[in-house]
Amino acid sequence: MRPPSPTARRLAAVSVSLVLAAGAAACGPEDNDAKASGSDSTPHKGGTLTVLNSQPQQDFDPARLYTSGGGNVPSLVFRTLTTRNRENGAAGAEVVPDLATDTGRPDKNATVWTYTLKKGLKYEDGTAITSADIKYGIERSFAPELSGGAPYLRDWLVGAADYQGPYKDKKGLSAIETPDERTIVFHLNKPEGEFPYLATQTQFTPVPKSKDTGTKYEEHPVSSGPYKVVTNENDGEHLVLARNTNWSASTDAERKAYPDKIDVRSGLDSSVINQRLSASQGADAAAVTTDTNLGPAELAKVTGDKQLAARVGTGHFGYTNYLAFNPNVKPFDNAKVRQAISYAIDRSSVINAAGGSALAEPATTFLPDQKSFGYTPYDLFPAGETGNAAKAKELLKEAGHPNGLTVTLTHSNSKDFETSPEIATAVQDALKKAGITVKLQGLEDNDYSDKIHNVKTEPGFFLAHWGADWPSGGPFLAPIFDGRQIVRDGANFNTGFLDDTSVNTEIDAINKLTDLDAAAKRWGALDKKIGEQALTVPLFHPVYKRLYGEDVKNIVISDWTGVLDISQVAVK
Repeated sequence: MRPPSPTARRLAAVSVSLVLAAGAAACGPEDNDAKASGSDSTPHKGGTLTVLNSQPQQDFDPARLYTSGGGNVPSLVFRTLTTRNRENGAAGAEVVPDLATDTGRPDKNATVWTYTLKKGLKYEDGTAITSADIKYGIERSFAPELSGGAPYLRDWLVGAADYQGPYKDKKGLSAIETPDERTIVFHLNKPEGEFPYLATQTQFTPVPKSKDTGTKYEEHPVSSGPYKVVTNENDGEHLVLARNTNWSASTDAERKAYPDKIDVRSGLDSSVINQRLSASQGADAAAVTTDTNLGPAELAKVTGDKQLAARVGTGHFGYTNYLAFNPNVKPFDNAKVRQAISYAIDRSSVINAAGGSALAEPATTFLPDQKSFGYTPYDLFPAGETGNAAKAKELLKEAGHPNGLTVTLTHSNSKDFETSPEIATAVQDALKKAGITVKLQGLEDNDYSDKIHNVKTEPGFFLAHWGADWPSGGPFLAPIFDGRQIVRDGANFNTGFLDDTSVNTEIDAINKLTDLDAAAKRWGALDKKIGEQALTVPLFHPVYKRLYGEDVKNIVISDWTGVLDISQVAVK
């Protein structure tokens, strides 16, 4: 079995790196109650920031984390070659230098990328950070015992496919060169204009070889960021970070590092987290969450309280919930049947099932509606707000089903407001108006995931979702629609089994571009071209709504993560 491609672990990326907790997803601030509340007061250094989370910060080792833009809590300890721009909204979807002096210098083919480290970079113990440390940090991420991180480098680096890490192969990766202490050069198998985005992943964190303790490194990783680990209990359930006195703001334009201490407490029930943030008593007044959203009922309560409403951060992240078809299963092998379902869908009822318009926005494109993805508006099968049953019936008749048809919709039983029974029932009700009887097949979450991602068991019609590893059309379209990424012996995400030479060729052509704005426009055009095949029905883009404590200041929510950026927060 070949190593999983980047796609094979992308759903894990969504939940782990961006912490898309059940019932939520994101998008950068709208003129934003969050922004208005937090940024009027001047932030000051000092105090303790408390983080209340449901999921523990497990595997706190840069090799094992699957994070985009350096992550949220991890980016306080781990710096990378590049990182996300810590700004509100669309500006926050840009990649910027971190340890490096720039976002990378490609050769003319974008197959060789060179970086130079800034001067004066130090670890928490005062020793210098070198290019060799970054090379070693990447190499150890290939070790089987440290698996879990983004797998792109295994696919992209020359000769890296079978590399087993420095513990077994001390020769290292020849595709990474370090000609001097401040220079690092990467040699790639093919052009990758988006390499600067990849360099934001925590695998690009420097790790001093002399301090590497293998699987125990997560207990006290050596900090390159503004905070160091003081306590790590119960595999990330309780994490305490204190200032790294050898970090220098003069080398780091992105992290503000206002609080003196960060106290992360996890394993809490989501309702308890929101209750504590709402009450803002004691230490909770200076508290935030990085993984817990307001649900429909909680949001209704908050909306009715002006003081609470002023402490809600709103964000959007590149994420789409959709209906997927397997064209190898009848009747979905007929494009007109797929188009009929596209016309019949009632997005208003789907959005209500997802928690209402405050928590979900209608989608008619596969790409999220953000500039960095290359969003190009289109609605190829206009259903209006409540569905076009008449057009759907007309297409069914043309497809040989004048009396309608019966299909099965597979979904998860998890109460996640995304692939759950509520959404499935809304789809069922809408299609009934068009003469399509929908039988629901609900599966437990693990069974559901296994079934829809296995080419042998993939159903004909099911609920799905996708989130981007970074804000670009590439990691959004390629895994789902590049025929070369169909995985027949592992987790497959090309659910429509699309293997269109013109699509594959265009993906390669865009990947060669180092002008990311130009690339974005072509991703948008490709999205529309693929959409014509009706292999998916985009339903909605979810929205984050998150409370924060009354003493929390300097709220920044970017379109990269869609959630409050912990590196910008002040509590005094």
